[in-house]
Amino acid sequence: MNIKRLSAIAVVVGAGALILAGCSTSGGNTGGTSASPSATSKSGFDAIDKSLSGTITAAGSSAQVAAQTGYSAAFASVATGVTLNYNPEGSGGGRKDFIAGSLDFAGSDAPLSADEAKQAEATFPGGALDIPVYLDGVAIAYNNSAASSLNLTASTLAKIFSGKITDWSDPAIAKDNGGKALPSKKITVVTRSDSSGTMQNLTNYLSGAAASDWAAGPNLGTLPQIPGMDLQKGGAAVATEITAVDGAIGGVDHSALGSLKAASVDGVKLSNDGIAEAMSTGFSITPNSTPGDLSGSFDYAKIKADTKAYPIPLVSYAIIPAKFKDATKEKLVVSYLQFIASSDGQKAGSTKAGSAPLPDSILKQVVKTLDTVK
Repeated sequence: MNIKRLSAIAVVVGAGALILAGCSTSGGNTGGTSASPSATSKSGFDAIDKSLSGTITAAGSSAQVAAQTGYSAAFASVATGVTLNYNPEGSGGGRKDFIAGSLDFAGSDAPLSADEAKQAEATFPGGALDIPVYLDGVAIAYNNSAASSLNLTASTLAKIFSGKITDWSDPAIAKDNGGKALPSKKITVVTRSDSSGTMQNLTNYLSGAAASDWAAGPNLGTLPQIPGMDLQKGGAAVATEITAVDGAIGGVDHSALGSLKAASVDGVKLSNDGIAEAMSTGFSITPNSTPGDLSGSFDYAKIKADTKAYPIPLVSYAIIPAKFKDATKEKLVVSYLQFIASSDGQKAGSTKAGSAPLPDSILKQVVKTLDTVK
């Protein structure tokens, strides 16, 4: 276990868990004691109750790890008695553990399915709420020294990830890149062995933008297995494997990209501006049966028609009970998420993860929903 100091925040990573605790008050804006922005005009740092103390236990999306580090460090610089334990076990694992009642909230790159929402009602009588906290994109990472830059269409990606295209010299790849053919090299598709919200977003895109070439359908926790596929647990492991394997390609969350090259998709480079454009163009709230739920979905036809929009955006959620069984936990979790839904919170997460902030229109809805949690 490695321990290091970062801006008065202790960061401990071990046994797959991310643990963040406040150690001292930072020199930033720390005024105010209200945990509820709706009760006063205060928000962000000003609304954090410095007297809060306790531990929040969460798990799920590995894509959220960097952002959760930023959110938590900023929050704990004021509420120094609050600790967040976050285990990046993958979105599917987080949703499963939340439904089982072992988490205060789950981080997930996909909202609860209809069946999961029903299961959650058995654990939490008031049902569960999907709360958007994080905006980013799914990067198509690749390792091919012959391609300093690369563009891939939805159709070509669908054929690569379904095993119909197996070599980098394929004419479809050349067509996507102005007719320039790459040298022959085996394509190795790297994907998640665990259930991943990142993969759900990728398969949603493939199903929505290239349905005729993608028979597997949407909302899959990993890509369907094909010969020679390389399975890795966790987004970071997928990125590491792509780096190590010549000819590899796979979908990873933007924050895990590191030094890897990312292909343009349908002619649009991965960028925060492109992700924000896709959010503005194609995202809509499609709630589950719990009042105030903020589940959302993307219209990929609208996104594809917008030449400024990056085609594979990703909205990640905190999944919480609509009614907590423990009032202390409710206050801790809601206060923390209210901070994330502020401009201060979004800035802290975006700075750490290199992601795009959620738009104000979504954040206002988040605050409104959090005000209903009991």
